[in-house]
Parts: sequence; C-alpha cells; structure tokens
Amino acid sequence: MTGICAGRVAVVTGAGRGLGRAHALALAAEGAAVVVNDLGVAADGAGASAGPAQQVVEEIRARGGRATAHTGDITTEEGAASLVATALDAFGRLDALVNNAGFLRDRMLVNLAEDDWDAVMRVHLKGHFLPLKHAAAHWRAEAKAGRTPDARVVNTSSGAGLLGSVGQGNYSAAKAGILGLTLVAAAEMGRYGVQVNAIAPAARTRMTEQTFADTMAAPEDGEFDAMAPENVSPLVVWLASGDSAGVTGRVFEAEGGRITVMEGWRPGPTADKGARWAPDEVGGVARKLLAESAVPGPVYGAGSLRLA
Repeated sequence: MTGICAGRVAVVTGAGRGLGRAHALALAAEGAAVVVNDLGVAADGAGASAGPAQQVVEEIRARGGRATAHTGDITTEEGAASLVATALDAFGRLDALVNNAGFLRDRMLVNLAEDDWDAVMRVHLKGHFLPLKHAAAHWRAEAKAGRTPDARVVNTSSGAGLLGSVGQGNYSAAKAGILGLTLVAAAEMGRYGVQVNAIAPAARTRMTEQTFADTMAAPEDGEFDAMAPENVSPLVVWLASGDSAGVTGRVFEAEGGRITVMEGWRPGPTADKGARWAPDEVGGVARKLLAESAVPGPVYGAGSLRLA
C-alpha cells in the first residue's frame, strides 16, 4: 500500500456491507482513520442493528488501522450532525466524506407506492444531502477561520441515474438527483477547499446479487472477479486523497477493471429561428434535429449491470 490517505480522516456511510465496507477497508489500508456509518438495516431498509458497522470497525482495527462506528440515521438532521461530530470527537478532523448508504424498493411505476418512493428518496438523496450539508458547514467554518481544508466528497450515483432503469423509477430519480447535487456542491464548495465528485459503480452487493444472480456470480478460483466491490474502492480512495487535487464536479463509472469519465448532458443539434415557432413548424424542425443527433443510451431493464 502507498499510504495515499495517511493522516486523513474519512467518513463512509452505509459501510457495514458491500461497497461501503470495501471502501472503508481500502481507506484504512491507505492510512485513513475511518468513521464507519451503518444503520444495519435489511436490503429494503427495514430493521436496524449496530452489528455490521462494529464488525467493520473490528476488521480495520485487527489490521492495525483506526476506526470508530456511527449507527445514527443520516437521513435526519441529528444523525447527520452527529456523523460529523463523531469524526471530530474521535480523530480531531474530517477530510473526506463518502456518501454510499442506500437500499432498494423496486416496482414498476404503476405499482410503486408513495411510501416506497419516499423511502428510497430519503435514504439515497436526503441521505447524501444532510451529511454533505453538515460536513460542508464544518469545512466552511474552517476556511473562514484561516484553516482552509483539503477536503473531498465522493457521492454514489448509478447507471440507473445516468440512463434510467425499468422498474426502478424511485431509485433512478434519486440517483439522478445525486448527480445534480454533486455539480452544485462542487461549484459552491470549491472556494472553501472542498472537491466533490460522484461515482456510478457496478458490483456485487445485496442490491444486485439476487436480481442479477447469473452476472453477479463469483468466478472460478483464480479468475478475476469483475463484480467484486473491492474493484471500485481504489477510485474512491484516490478521489478521497490529496492526490486528486484539481478534480471536482466529475462523474466516474467504475466496474471491474474499467474506469470511465462520464461526460453528461451537452448541447447537440440546434435550430434558432430568431422568433417564436408556430406549433405546426416545430415537428419538422424537431425531427430534423433528432435525425442529426446521437442515439441516446438505452434505458436499462431487468438483467442490467447498471442497477448497482
């Protein structure tokens, strides 16, 4: 290990299992002290247990690292504030926030209950916003006190947020919202020494291993495990480190050994009449522009890796 996070303190939400656990272990291996946040809920958000967070803390400590658990609800003001306070109380500083917590409640739109919409929006989108808000407030105060931080935020979106996913209207909307939040936060917080980026990972987790059992199955011994969550963590560690200086407001896809910089929405073919269009003119113009434009990416359905 290179120790590229030596001396830094990182918070990882949803770090009791899957991608979050992999990120926490990788950050600790590179020298970071880690606050391991997890409510210990089921895959659909039900229940709660302190066990998963504490187990990851013990794994990190057994390997010679520093870690402490936080089992508060980050979708509440109190829980998000205590998350930042835990880092400051335990380790005296905060350098990186990795927003990762989430769960699924998949339904086709016509069958999607309001409670399932609200629950997924709460854990994914609000669960990004509130920790970011409280971490950003701390870093802004540090900058105003003359101690400009070298801080990092890594948000977790998804291919479902980038391109849509059939049967996941709530999840896709929340993950798309995280992309918008990332861009705004990067623009607002740069003056305070904070860089904000997002990843869209594909990996084997509780959210994918049953839905995509064939694709997510572990390979034979000795073969590269392309869907191991640990494959995503090196990118997260780098983004959380000082070595990523100057990288902000960007979105990366990560899967197996592949890293892709996503380029997002950008203007395509345009027509400008210089005056208001009549409704019967618009159809022909719009179809001409569409014919000149690139074919959009697919909306993914069952079996897609982009649900990770």
